[in-house]
Amino acid sequence: MSQSNIYSHLTAKERDRISFPARMLFEKGMLKGEILDFGCGFGKDVEILKKGNLDVSGYDKHYFPNYPEKKFDTIICFYVLNVLLPEEQSKVLMEVSSLLKPNGKAYFAVRRDLVYVGYRTHKIHQKPTFQCNVILPYKSFFKNENCEIYEYTPINNQKPFVINECPFCSLGNEIELITESATAFAVFDKFPISKGHALIIIKRHCSNYFDLTFKEESACIFMLNFVKEVIQKKYEPNGYNVGINVEKSAGQTVDHVHIHLIPRYDGDVEDPTGGIRNIFPLLGNYLV
Repeated sequence: MSQSNIYSHLTAKERDRISFPARMLFEKGMLKGEILDFGCGFGKDVEILKKGNLDVSGYDKHYFPNYPEKKFDTIICFYVLNVLLPEEQSKVLMEVSSLLKPNGKAYFAVRRDLVYVGYRTHKIHQKPTFQCNVILPYKSFFKNENCEIYEYTPINNQKPFVINECPFCSLGNEIELITESATAFAVFDKFPISKGHALIIIKRHCSNYFDLTFKEESACIFMLNFVKEVIQKKYEPNGYNVGINVEKSAGQTVDHVHIHLIPRYDGDVEDPTGGIRNIFPLLGNYLV
């Protein structure tokens, strides 16, 4: 079961003016196209930005709970990550990346003035609320003593972060990105063996799954579950195979850790008994 800070929404502030990050991005002309305020709280930024003739909508799990059904050119996410536990932070990053158009950009604002990190009793609501410092591996767009604004560009629209011949270290923008977190990303397989065949890929160039750090391994499995939900909604498969090839003897052809998530459909093979045991012909069905 994922950990959750159940009172995170109590930190939302009722304001009578636009937030500092929203005002800065608006004045610099960074809010373009269709805009989503992810974690908009009571929605004040959305309200004011609309008056500035921007095409903006808001989503907040607690206050505006209708989850977006389309992708956006620009997504803003202000002071959300600071009140979430690590698993929740990772999910927000994945959700934002999956809602962003291929050439879009997202902006994350985080607090830099936190004095107390951890749980505290909220002064007004008298409930335990959590806050922490957050460091993201994205471009820092702005920073002062109170806040930092990060600019996120999808990994398949960036310059290669490792100069080598690895296809996963230099993705082209023709590759459809499913989602991305600070540590991993997921794409649809270029040569799928079933409809919705996806790959969960670690960002660090590492060839052997068993050489991953605990954080990297956890990020991959967490993303695997997220991608499964995306595929289930889009393709409605009847089952899944999950596979990792480690070393050439096991069929690994790309020396960069990746997990195959392969949707299965009723009738896609004559007899699916044994699943991945069928990598050895005739040994899949051990019940006969």
